[in-house]
Amino acid sequence: MSMYRRLALGRYLASEHTQGPWDPRTQHMGPVTALIVHELAATAPRPGLELSRLAVDVFSPVPVAELEVVTGVVRDGKRVQCLSASVLSGGREYARATAWRIREADTPATPAPAPPAPVPPPSSEHAASWLLSGFGYGRALDWRYVSGAPMRTGPATVWGRLTVPLVEGEEITPVERLAVFADSGNGVSPAVDFATHVFVNVDLTISLFRTPAGEWICMDAATAIGPSGRGLTRSTLYDELGEVGTATQTLFVAPREP
Repeated sequence: MSMYRRLALGRYLASEHTQGPWDPRTQHMGPVTALIVHELAATAPRPGLELSRLAVDVFSPVPVAELEVVTGVVRDGKRVQCLSASVLSGGREYARATAWRIREADTPATPAPAPPAPVPPPSSEHAASWLLSGFGYGRALDWRYVSGAPMRTGPATVWGRLTVPLVEGEEITPVERLAVFADSGNGVSPAVDFATHVFVNVDLTISLFRTPAGEWICMDAATAIGPSGRGLTRSTLYDELGEVGTATQTLFVAPREP
């Protein structure tokens, strides 16, 4: 089963593989973000322009239901292009995104650090922890920890790979694979206990200085929480060739209600 099934142009039906950890009726924003990238790829495409930044604002938890993704061109140009996207369900807007594409050109690349470590072998302990967490998105990815551990507070370095299709019958791109995983920074590096607090991101910003490659994406994530109910997660993103960019998330933090 895939995360989404296409119903019509711009319309999709979400499956259980999109379920987030807070409520089985709502989606993790990783699949939603990847679906936005999937739709933007078909919006005013131009050879030589590559996705360089994606900023997603989350207005409300996205339901596991039928979705519509509406895209448009905000600013068109030969060297840079700005696109927009809105995610709706039942006529209500749940998320809105802007994306920048930048033209490809020969530039002197600065040396980038190598990935933190090669993809580690499978760990039955880690896999079981995610399966027992009981949400579809957690089961839809293969998680490999270099440092940290599932449900443990503190920074973590984790490799991830999507194990189900994003959209049924449609090819997934490396950028979409990265988008599925990049929204997990606050989940893999929690600064407070999942059992006692919620720490939900209200946005996600992905910035890329090159296009990722391959199936595996690595995230080196750390979360900081302030004294007044707000937090920030910062993640460095890698593929197997090295660093590709960053992701940041602004968090709403609160004790769980009894």
